[in-house]
Amino acid sequence: MNNFCPIKRFDHLEFYVGNARQASLFYSKCFGFANTAYQGLETGNRDVASYVMEQGEIRFVLSTALSPDHAIAHSVLQHGDGIAIIALEVPDAISAYKETTARGAISAIPPTEAEDGYGILRYSAIHAYGDVLIKFVDRTDYQGMFVPGFVPCHRGTVHQVPLDEHPNHVGLKAIDHIVGNVELGQMDRWVQFFADVLGFNLLVHFDDEAIFTEYSALMSKVMQDSTGRIKLPINEPAKGKRKSQIEEYLEYNRAPGIQHVALATDNIIATVTKLREAGVSFLRVPKTYYENLESWVGKIDEPIEKLAELGILVDRDEEGYLLQIFTKPVQDRPTLFFEVIERHGSQGFGEGNFKALFEAIEREQALRGNL
Repeated sequence: MNNFCPIKRFDHLEFYVGNARQASLFYSKCFGFANTAYQGLETGNRDVASYVMEQGEIRFVLSTALSPDHAIAHSVLQHGDGIAIIALEVPDAISAYKETTARGAISAIPPTEAEDGYGILRYSAIHAYGDVLIKFVDRTDYQGMFVPGFVPCHRGTVHQVPLDEHPNHVGLKAIDHIVGNVELGQMDRWVQFFADVLGFNLLVHFDDEAIFTEYSALMSKVMQDSTGRIKLPINEPAKGKRKSQIEEYLEYNRAPGIQHVALATDNIIATVTKLREAGVSFLRVPKTYYENLESWVGKIDEPIEKLAELGILVDRDEEGYLLQIFTKPVQDRPTLFFEVIERHGSQGFGEGNFKALFEAIEREQALRGNL
């Protein structure tokens, strides 16, 4: 595994949205994020308003354009609300840019410095699939809350209590993985891109014999960095009788893009209970899924009846087991959704649940008239 572009962690995900103020309330009230920083007209930014939302080690940035001519406005018109930037914290944003562009990456933002009283932040960015950018953020010489230009946000007594004691906190801890959808025939191209440009390696491959239903199928390859902390699965559709979930996504996103983000928790039952109470809608599988569940997943610590009540899925591999559940799309276009995952040793992606999950997705597609 090459390590010419070392990565420390996911720094943040930036969403381009039509109304960042309203989106911040959604992620606060429904998903338990705290609004910790802000930029906009009041801070001197005449072009963009952005809200930084945090929970555990997760940081979302919700950005909206203040004029119809801005690139963010064009993105929202084309793709709807969605994730436009995967930001990775690196020890050296200049080196990351030079190494990746030398290996074929297309430049999006050349090495740039931003400075305020808290130090100097360095960043750069390259293009990935669709209109998604991969941004390199170097915080070595910066001690501020987020980045220069943002001010701390005291709404919700964020600074009076730790984030994990925030009143809306639901127990989400970290980003587990981020899944991208690309067109038929393009998965291997992007697998090669992440291998050549970022030094990632192939963790696992699922073909259309593993991910299929009566009507549709897809293929997926999971790329990860040298540490295993950054996992970026890539999906493409496979030929089937009807429109697959990947084809539906590509149609409404009007390009390749980020399909879903898996958020880790240490107590999925408590987290999903709070999310449901807050109004988050999840996919449901038939009750028959839970009949004789332990006969094929083995002994688990969680009560099966509670998992069935909440619709949480279980899978096991040679390293242990995992629990997972998927939301419905979180905007009107059937594009971006979230996964909540709790791992007990297993480093897999729930292969045993693929069929039940995709049949649940197809039921939602049929309701939308898109199957």
